[in-house]
Amino acid sequence: MKLELYQIDSFTEEIFRGNPACVVPLKEWLPDETLFKITRENAVAETAFFIDNGDTIHLRWFTPEIEMDLCGHATLATVHCLVKHLNYQKSKIVFETQVGELTVDIKNEVYYMDFPSRMPQPSTLPDVIKNSLNIQPKEIYKSRDYVLLYESEEEVRNIRIDRSIFDLINLDPGGVVVTATGNDSDFVSRYFTPQSTILEDPVTGSAYCSLIPFWASRLGKDTLFSRQLSEREGQLYCENKNDRVIVAGKARTYSQGFIWID
Repeated sequence: MKLELYQIDSFTEEIFRGNPACVVPLKEWLPDETLFKITRENAVAETAFFIDNGDTIHLRWFTPEIEMDLCGHATLATVHCLVKHLNYQKSKIVFETQVGELTVDIKNEVYYMDFPSRMPQPSTLPDVIKNSLNIQPKEIYKSRDYVLLYESEEEVRNIRIDRSIFDLINLDPGGVVVTATGNDSDFVSRYFTPQSTILEDPVTGSAYCSLIPFWASRLGKDTLFSRQLSEREGQLYCENKNDRVIVAGKARTYSQGFIWID
C-alpha cells in the first residue's frame, strides 16, 4: 500500500521554525498498531491521519506513544496540506475528532482553528514535577495540563527540567505548561511532556485551550498574541470566545513524498 506523506512546520512563516508534524491522508482506517508504527517511523512529535468524507473530515492525532485527544499544530498542518497540496477549495473545514466537531477558517493563508476552552483551575503540584523544576512557579493551575505561572519571560526561558525525576510521572494525555507575560507579546509559554520521546514540544496548539482563557481573564482582553519559547519558537494569534478559543497561525511545507505499507 502506497500512502502520501507531508511534513509541515506549523505556527511559523519560516521553514525550520515552529512545530513539525507529519500528515497522512487515508482512504480507510488502518489498524491502530500500523498508525503507531508510521508515527514512530516519522520521528516527529505528532502525525495526523485523516479521511475526507466530503462534508466533514475525520481527523486523528498520534504521538509515538499515544493517540491524542487534541493536537493544534498537527491540525494546522492538516489544513495546510489540504489547501496547498490537495486542492481543497472551501474557506472553512469541519473536522470530526475525539473532542467533537472542530472548524477551521482560512483567511489570507492564516488558519483560524476553533477549539474548546479549558479554563485551568487553582491546583497543587505533585512533588515529582516540583522537584524536577529548577525554578518554582508563583501560582499553579490545572485543566488537562498543569499550567505554571512565572514572574517573567526570563524565568520561563531559564526553566530546566530534570528528566530523571520528571519522567517518574505519567500525565497521559497532558503535560506541563510554564507561562508568563511576554516582553514583546501578551504572554509566552513552554510545554513539557513526561515520559515522551520529545521532552519539550516546540509549539503546542492544544495548550492554548487553557492559556487563552487564562490570560484573557488576567489581562482583561480577548485578542492576544503569544510566543512559544522553544528553540524553534512559534507565533500564535489568539482569541477568547467564552466556551471556545480561536488559535491561529501559518504553516510551511518542508517535504512531501510517499510511504509504502506492506
